[in-house]
Amino acid sequence: MELKAVRLTVPENGNIIVGQSHFIKTVEDIYEAIVNTSPHIKFGVAFNEASGDCLTRFDGNDDALKQNAIENATALAAGHVFVVALRNGFPINVLGRIQAVPEVANIYCATANPVEVIVAQTEQGRGVLGVVDGASPKGVETESHVRQRIELLQKFGYKR
Repeated sequence: MELKAVRLTVPENGNIIVGQSHFIKTVEDIYEAIVNTSPHIKFGVAFNEASGDCLTRFDGNDDALKQNAIENATALAAGHVFVVALRNGFPINVLGRIQAVPEVANIYCATANPVEVIVAQTEQGRGVLGVVDGASPKGVETESHVRQRIELLQKFGYKR
């Protein structure tokens, strides 16, 4: 077995969600989950089949984000893995609906940070072991940091 770290490309001013699913209908169901939750979000979704034709399936409502999702899923080359690239919203807006899609088995990350996916290569194929999302902590927040966090949440409309 060989381990690899695959750096994903996060869209500028955007986020990505990486997860695992188990059925060809994943692309359609994730598409519906996103547009039915927040129709103003721009996104692309790509899903790597793990049997049959073993194609990377894709959909979305933004060509650049569809291409980003395809490139990231192709770079991972792991079966039953999906990537969502999105803008004009945050993963928090759609993550619950994506997790409720019946064929979604796992979410590895939802982030705007630089992210590396740890992939195992075996004779059979590739699989995701986990992710390195952003940087390591540099300390514990102070009262000043708490105020900054609350101000940021207020700016985004998540706190009064």
